[in-house]
Amino acid sequence: MKPSDPPPSPADLPAPGSGRIATPSGLVRRFGRVPRWVHWLTAALMGCCLLTGATLYLPPLARLVGRRQLVETVHLYAGLALPVPMLVAAVSAGYRRDLRALNRFTAADRAWLRASLRFGSWRRAAARARIVAGVGKFNAGQKLFAAFVAGGALVMLGTGMIMQWGAGPLGPIPIGYRTGATFVHDLLAYGLFFGVVGHLWMAAHDPVARVGIRTGTVPVWWAAREHPAWAPAPAVPSRPAPGETVGRDGDSGGISRCATRSPQ
Repeated sequence: MKPSDPPPSPADLPAPGSGRIATPSGLVRRFGRVPRWVHWLTAALMGCCLLTGATLYLPPLARLVGRRQLVETVHLYAGLALPVPMLVAAVSAGYRRDLRALNRFTAADRAWLRASLRFGSWRRAAARARIVAGVGKFNAGQKLFAAFVAGGALVMLGTGMIMQWGAGPLGPIPIGYRTGATFVHDLLAYGLFFGVVGHLWMAAHDPVARVGIRTGTVPVWWAAREHPAWAPAPAVPSRPAPGETVGRDGDSGGISRCATRSPQ
């Protein structure tokens, strides 16, 4: 920001504790470092589970890759590690704030879903445009996908442990339970695979969202268009008043104003 540019008015700044940081460059902080690390670590572990699981399940892939025992070991430990990033990140206030936003389903989210289920792309777009003003940091589709992945990961972990140690030293689990665990594990693997493919397809059509999850910031105009109930007003610089200095708050990204008394 140039020295001649004024600071933003208080109305242009995000509310304290909202997790939103608007900058004079026209960017807004969407994700902190911890949520981004959780996303990428979970994505890597999920991808590893899907690839190794497909290798174990599909005979052509099994013959192509070979080394079945190694693939089984990698699949097992990747599955056991899958919930670890989310559990460790629970100590972060920013991550817990995002979880609360994901777990809160509003009337605007229900309207967004109804609009998305309309037949015809132009009808869906027009319906979403009418109700988009109520969409917060995450839309209904993102909330449902996050819930599906989190719940699916726990079910896959539980059924996988039954499959791996069902006949272990603590006593055999009845064969009916082990058969059911295998069926649920395989069926849910298909669901997670298609869910991840859909997630990647949506990401491929939204380059700004990809930048947001990679760098943590998105343009204010994109936030106002896609998530208007969450986006802050852009920070509009203004001329500093006499006797005031304008500085950047290095920790929060906000604007700090320091009044200086002129010497008598």
